Amino acid sequence: MSIGNHAARAPDRAAVIDGGSGEIVTYRELDERSNRLAQYLHAAGLRRGDTVALFMENTPRFLEVVWATRRSGLYLTAVNRYLTAEEAAYIIDDCDAKVLISSFDRADVVSALPGRLPYCLDFLMIGGTIAGWTSYEDTVAGFPAQALDEQWLGELMLYSSGTTGRPKGVRKPLQEVKYDADGMLSDLLRGLGFAGTTVYLSPAPMYHAAPLVFCISVQCAGGTVLMMPRFDPEEVLALIERYRVTHSQFVPTMLVRMLKLPEEVRHRYDLSSHRISIHAAAPCPVEVKRSMIDWWGPIIHEYYGGTEGNGLTWIDPASWLAHPGSVGKAVIGAVHICDEDGAVLPAGETGLVYFERDTIPFAYYKDPERTRASQHPLHPTWSTLGDLGYQDAEGYLYLTDRKAFMIISGGVNIYPREIEDTLVAHEAVRDVAVFGLPDPDMGEQVKAVVELMDGFEPSDTLARDLVGFARTHLAHYKVPKSLDFIDALPRLPTGKLYKHALRAEYLARMAETRPDRV
Repeated sequence: MSIGNHAARAPDRAAVIDGGSGEIVTYRELDERSNRLAQYLHAAGLRRGDTVALFMENTPRFLEVVWATRRSGLYLTAVNRYLTAEEAAYIIDDCDAKVLISSFDRADVVSALPGRLPYCLDFLMIGGTIAGWTSYEDTVAGFPAQALDEQWLGELMLYSSGTTGRPKGVRKPLQEVKYDADGMLSDLLRGLGFAGTTVYLSPAPMYHAAPLVFCISVQCAGGTVLMMPRFDPEEVLALIERYRVTHSQFVPTMLVRMLKLPEEVRHRYDLSSHRISIHAAAPCPVEVKRSMIDWWGPIIHEYYGGTEGNGLTWIDPASWLAHPGSVGKAVIGAVHICDEDGAVLPAGETGLVYFERDTIPFAYYKDPERTRASQHPLHPTWSTLGDLGYQDAEGYLYLTDRKAFMIISGGVNIYPREIEDTLVAHEAVRDVAVFGLPDPDMGEQVKAVVELMDGFEPSDTLARDLVGFARTHLAHYKVPKSLDFIDALPRLPTGKLYKHALRAEYLARMAETRPDRV
C-alpha cells in the first residue's frame, strides 16, 4: 500500500520516529507533507522521469522527500552526506537533477553548489537558509496538501562507484504503474513479519540503498521507522528497549562494536521484542556472526546483493548455522559461477558470480560500456557485481573476494582509484598505490603507499601533509588511515600496477608482528 492508504486508515500511527530527538511524524503528516512537496515539484515544471537530488543527514524530512518523488513519477538521487562539495557536485550534475534539496546542517559543504550546478532549477534548504538557497519550509507551505491529479510511481536512482573511480548512477526503468500500486513490500519481507505493527530500527545513513529501500518497504506495510541520526552501539540497545523494536538492519562493523560493549552493558537492556535482525553490505566474520546469534538468539538473517538490483541471495539463521560463512541461496535471479571466459564452473570452484534474470534490470547512467562490462560474454541477461565466490553442492553461495581492490570499511565501499587520482595530483607524488588492509574495528582500513618525485624526501611531516591534501578533496572515510613511502612501486612491463604483490607484502608484515606469534 501507499502512505496515502495508511494515512486514511491509521492517520495517527507513527510513520517515522527520530531516535535522537524523539520527534514523531504520523502517517497523516507524512502524507500531507509529501503531497505539498509533490505539488511544488510539479509547479516547478518537473515531470515524470525527471530527477530530484537529496543531500542531507538522517532526519524525518528525508522520507518526506522520498515519498514526494515516489508519488510524482520522479527519480530520487540520494547523495552521500559525507562527500565534499566537489564530489557531491559531480553526482548531482551527472544525474541531471532539476531540484536539489539539502539542509542547514550541510551548509558549509553546499554553499558553493549553486555556482557549480547551472542547470539545476532550484535549491531548497531545510532548517535554515544561506545565500543562493531558498527555505524549504516556506516554499512548500504555499502548496496544497492534496494529491496530484495524476500520480505515477517514481524510482530511486542511486550511485555505485565504478572502475574509473567516478560514481555511476544505477538507473532502472520506471514502472508503468500508478503510485497507489507501490509493490515495494516483497513476499520475502512479508514472510519476515513486516506489517503495520513493525517497529524497524534503521541505524545506517539513509543515502545507502539498503536502509532507504527497507524504510520505504516498512512504510508500505504501514509500520514505523525508528531512524537513528547516527549509529551508537549502546543507544541501539536502549532504543530497542524503549520503542519495543521488532526488526532491525546492520552492517558487520556495527555488530562488532556492539559485541565490544562491556558485558554488563550488553545485558542491561530488554531486547525481548526484537524478532528479526538483518545484516549485509560487507563480509561478516564467521565468529562475529556466531557470537551475535549466541547473544540475540537465532534471529539474524543475511543477504547479498547490490544497488543494481540484478539479483539477491538470502540465508536465515538455521541455514547459516548449517552453512557458516555462506550468504545463502538466490531468491531473485539464479546464481552462476563462471571463469574468465564465461564458462560455468562446477560446485566448489571459485569464479565470478553472475545473476541470471529474464532481462537486465538496470543500466549505468550515461555509461553503456560499463553496463555491457557487467554482462556475461555469452548470456546478455546474466550480470555481475564483480564479486568472486563459489557454490556448494546444495547451491549455497560463498563469497571469497570482492571487486578488484575495492575496500569495504564500516560497510561502505571505497574505491582506491579515486584516492590514487587525488594523491598523484600533489607535486611531491610520482606514483601511488591505495589498497585495503584488515582492521579489527572497521573491517578494512585505507592504506596508501607513495613513490616520491625527485627532490622530495620521506618524512612524517610530508606524510601528514599528503593525508591533509587528500582530506581537502575527499570525504573523510576515503582518506588514508596511514601512508608509507617506497622507492619504486611494482609495475609490470605493460605499466599495470602489480598491487596484489604490494598488498601481500603488507599482509605478511602484519602476520609477522601479530601479538599471538611466538
